[in-house]
Amino acid sequence: MAPPTTPANKPHVFMSAIVIMSTMAALDVYLAEQNIGPRKIGVGVMVLVGDLCFLVVLRYVAVWVGAEVKTAQRGYAMILWFLFIFVLEIKLYFIYQNYKVDKRVPDPLARKTLTLLLSICIPSLYVILVATDHMEYVQVFRKKEDLRNRLFWVVIDLLDILEIQANLWELQKKGLPLWVEGLMFFYCYSLLLILPCISLSEISMQGEHIAPHKMMLYPVLSLVTINIVTLFIRGGNMLLYQDQRVSSVFMGKNILAIFIKACTVLQYHRRMAGASGEETSPHSSSTPHHTPHASLPTPRHNMSLGPGHTEDPPQGLFHF
Repeated sequence: MAPPTTPANKPHVFMSAIVIMSTMAALDVYLAEQNIGPRKIGVGVMVLVGDLCFLVVLRYVAVWVGAEVKTAQRGYAMILWFLFIFVLEIKLYFIYQNYKVDKRVPDPLARKTLTLLLSICIPSLYVILVATDHMEYVQVFRKKEDLRNRLFWVVIDLLDILEIQANLWELQKKGLPLWVEGLMFFYCYSLLLILPCISLSEISMQGEHIAPHKMMLYPVLSLVTINIVTLFIRGGNMLLYQDQRVSSVFMGKNILAIFIKACTVLQYHRRMAGASGEETSPHSSSTPHHTPHASLPTPRHNMSLGPGHTEDPPQGLFHF
């Protein structure tokens, strides 16, 4: 993939870089504060070196993302999202593990603040990378609003995943089994890494003639991996482990989303089947019917009939 030759949109580059680096800096503070004494200095140096290396990569990728923002391509946006979530979740894993072995009095406000920070920054970066306001090739207002509505589902699904993952580091009366926690964390990690990239790839594949009603890959995948699976995850935690932190609001959201997305998929298949049926339907007759027309008079030149007589031109079509 060659770097785009168009000039970068500087406000877009600035916003994406600010969101990414502020989120990374906040997690670095959490990692440093979880350690005591000389170990805090060592952890601080390590995360600082890692951030500098990430900033070097971000310097190029963010500029390329800003250059493609007015086009129909979102290839570099997918790369930037993948790098951001990959590094972010590694830091988040160490924060979560440090909370489990921390012997100090737990601070529920700090843990809630971490959840709030992630719930703001991660969906915000996705909205910035999609950049529907910069899609100048989408001229129809209704089509742009339909695209925003579909992307709003992605934001809601991101919050759904983060809510499940946040249960691992927020305070809990009875801990879940180790294998359950590990499975939940890495399942959410995979969803955050892959599903938004699929949504961005659908926008790229549609091109400038984007049709939001044909973007059905993400709704089908999210229907299975988020709405159905997370419903079983929350239900299992609530019934088997008496987990009182299970969000009944998100369970209701997933039940509604299952019906809405299922109806959308069925309607899409019905529309496609109807369109293909119209294209392949046989004609009523193999030969076209011709409507008989009256023979038109043919113009004739005036012929001399004798001295002082000429034939009048035919009346009708040629009479003015």
